[in-house]
Amino acid sequence: MDAHIYKKIEIVGTSDKSSDDAIQNALEKASRSIHNLRWFEVIETRGNIEDGQVAMWQVTLKVGFTMNS
Repeated sequence: MDAHIYKKIEIVGTSDKSSDDAIQNALEKASRSIHNLRWFEVIETRGNIEDGQVAMWQVTLKVGFTMNS
């Protein structure tokens, strides 16, 4: 079995719909330039409030990906 080496970085996704949508937006965008994404971890969730309602979600993620050999 081959040992895997992972790199871990932080990214931030945003959405005006939901925190789940912010996560999906971040992962979709990251997958365009970062190959071999394997996992993510939600680090922080924030939001912008307008007129007493959530106007924007912002989610910070750590993502891990395998390094090319």
